[in-house]
Amino acid sequence: MKDSGSKARLMEFMTVKDVEEGLRETQTVILPVGCVEQHGWHLPLSTDIHNAYEIAKRISAVTGCFVAPTMPYSYSGGSLPGTINIAPQTVSAVINDICCSLAQQGFKNIIVGLGHGGSENIRGIRDGLNIAIRMNPLLGQVKIALVPLSSLSPAARACFGEKDFHAGKSETSRMLYWHPELVGDERVTDSEEVMAMLRQDQDAYQTVERPVDHPMVMPRIRQNEAMKIGVMGDPSKASAQLGETIAKEIVAGMVELINLMENA
Repeated sequence: MKDSGSKARLMEFMTVKDVEEGLRETQTVILPVGCVEQHGWHLPLSTDIHNAYEIAKRISAVTGCFVAPTMPYSYSGGSLPGTINIAPQTVSAVINDICCSLAQQGFKNIIVGLGHGGSENIRGIRDGLNIAIRMNPLLGQVKIALVPLSSLSPAARACFGEKDFHAGKSETSRMLYWHPELVGDERVTDSEEVMAMLRQDQDAYQTVERPVDHPMVMPRIRQNEAMKIGVMGDPSKASAQLGETIAKEIVAGMVELINLMENA
C-alpha cells in the first residue's frame, strides 16, 4: 500500500491533456487540506499536510479519482513557534473558490479532506460551504462533501475516546507509517498537570477572559501560557502498525463515500 501513490491521479503532476482525458473517466476529486502547526518536539510542522495528502493518494490509487494540490494552510488556534494561522473565514473563502474552479472544469463530486480538525476550523469551512452552495448556482449543481479524515477510522476514534488528541498516539502512528524519517525520538510532553488538564478538555489549551461579565461582550481567547510543547496524548504508544490500520480504515470509508456520491 505504501507504493500506491505511483498509481494515483495527482493533478500537480498532470498536464492539460491528462486532466481532459481523466475527466472522461471520473468527475470526482479530493482537495486535501492541511495545516502548518506545532506537533510537539517529535513531529514536523507539516504533519497535518502529510496526513491529508498521503491518504488522498491512497484513495486515488483505489478509486481513480483526482487529487487536487494540497492546501497547506488553515486555522490551528494555537500559537506555539512554527504555527501559521489563517483565519477560518479566509480558509473558507479559498476553499469555496477552489470548489468553484473545480466545478467549472467539469468535476461533479468534490471532497474536501481535512488532515487537520479543530472545532473553529471545521465550523468555518462548513458554514462557508453551506452559504456558497446556497448562493452559487454552479455549486448547487455538484455534490460537495466535507470530511474530517480521522472520523472515518474506528481506530482513530478509539484514540480520541482515550483522550488521545493532538500529536499523540494516533497522529504519530500515521507519520510512522508513511514518513518515519520525519518522526523524532524525543517524544516529550508537557507537565503532568498540564497533560491532565488537556485530557479532561482538548480545548483547555485556550484561556478565555471576559472583559465584562455579560454574554453579549466578546471574550478574549488566547493560548494557555502553561502549555509549552503542545502534545495532547501519548506518542510513546504510537506504532507504524496502528498508522497502517488507521490509513486503511480511512481509505475504506472514503471509497464507500465516493461510491455513494458517484451513484447518487
